[in-house]
Amino acid sequence: MSEFDQYDTKAIIEKDKAHHLHPWQIFDVFRDEGALAIAKGEGCYIYDTDGGKYFDAVGGLWCNNIGLGRREMAEAIAEQAYKMSYASPFVDLTNVPAAELAEKLAQLAPKTLNHVFFTCGGSTAVDTAFRMIHYYQNCRGKHEKKHIISRKNSYHGTTFASMSIGGKPGDHPPEFDFISDIIHHLSYPNYYRCAAVGMSEGEFVDSLVQEFEDKILDLGGADKVAAFFAEPIMGAGGVIVAPDGYLKRMYDVCKKNDILYVSDEVVTAFGRLGHWFASEDEFGIMPDMITSAKGLTSGYQPLGALLFSDDIWDVLNERDSGRCFAHGFTYSGHPVACAAALKNIEIMEKEKLLENVKEVGPYFEQQLKTLEDLPIVGQVRGRKFMACVEYVADKTSKELFPEELDIGKRISNHADKLGLICRAIVHLNVMSPPLIMTRDDVDFIVSTLRKSIELTIVELKSEGSF
Repeated sequence: MSEFDQYDTKAIIEKDKAHHLHPWQIFDVFRDEGALAIAKGEGCYIYDTDGGKYFDAVGGLWCNNIGLGRREMAEAIAEQAYKMSYASPFVDLTNVPAAELAEKLAQLAPKTLNHVFFTCGGSTAVDTAFRMIHYYQNCRGKHEKKHIISRKNSYHGTTFASMSIGGKPGDHPPEFDFISDIIHHLSYPNYYRCAAVGMSEGEFVDSLVQEFEDKILDLGGADKVAAFFAEPIMGAGGVIVAPDGYLKRMYDVCKKNDILYVSDEVVTAFGRLGHWFASEDEFGIMPDMITSAKGLTSGYQPLGALLFSDDIWDVLNERDSGRCFAHGFTYSGHPVACAAALKNIEIMEKEKLLENVKEVGPYFEQQLKTLEDLPIVGQVRGRKFMACVEYVADKTSKELFPEELDIGKRISNHADKLGLICRAIVHLNVMSPPLIMTRDDVDFIVSTLRKSIELTIVELKSEGSF
């Protein structure tokens, strides 16, 4: 008897369809097809309720860094839940795991970021940054310094503020409302897709920096602009790795204009690029704030963290000001979640997972690049354990397939049947595998994805779509 015989897959799917509203649910499709019901996770693999086994190259949602089903994580969570499952974080109460985790994060972060505010996830970390930025500027007497600048096609979360800061057109449907008076979006640094014909990478960066400087002036000058938000590598926007020098030059513009630089490392922190935090170690910048979540607990518990600088802390914590930071969550610094994060970091250190990413990551990049010989693969891009394949109808013109073909989903559907989960985002397939991935795992991903693309090409030709 199989361990999966206990599940009635059809009944589970019907319950889910009747009562569960999913994030980014596409109503028409979901009404007909429902969702794939997952029952088990082990290492890099997930299993559906019928026992189907899949290599999860998405890593849950950029988060299953140490892999699934780790007994030591379950035991750490259970032990903390038994010892003390909850304590209020408000005002003058703390708990042991929260205090220890705050110190540990300060030790791992760039040297000036010594202060931590715990949230429930990445979106609430970005939302907290948004509120803290305005609080900080008001404390300084800079009451008109309110404008926030982000980038088109960026992703920063799903709260009202964080989704407004994000710039993906598909995430801004007309049925939702967004903050538009003080949040603005610049062009994003996608050289493959956005640079003018004949423009060098250096010239492209020049144009983006100039656009930033012009936007500051357009908004009334530096005294009006509070902060700039940027992912070190844009994740859900298509794994966009900016040309060399771009992030540092944007950072320099911020410093010149007294604008806070917020590095959204919800995806890139905790090993995805082989570092605890990528801002300084990978890109040479020292942000004023870093938002994080996902890999902080490897998805075993919901937890986010906003790290911020001594300079910001000194303003907020000004002696005899009588101020109160009237912001927080019931689950800020949740003891069970913080215990999970501490154990997660311990496992990453013990098993040298950062070193594994640095060793296997370049191989993953190289092997995925071999897919560019396929006629519909326009570009393979990314860095280390963060990758994307972009599909085109014409390699020369870079023309995309019609959106209704949903090319990325077609390919991921074939991959599902072959035992591989890769994320479809219209004309993209995005991957962020667990940090325990091996070279053999890379070979499986690449060969399976190649087969899935080839099967899709056959379909497209039979339909006359290619």
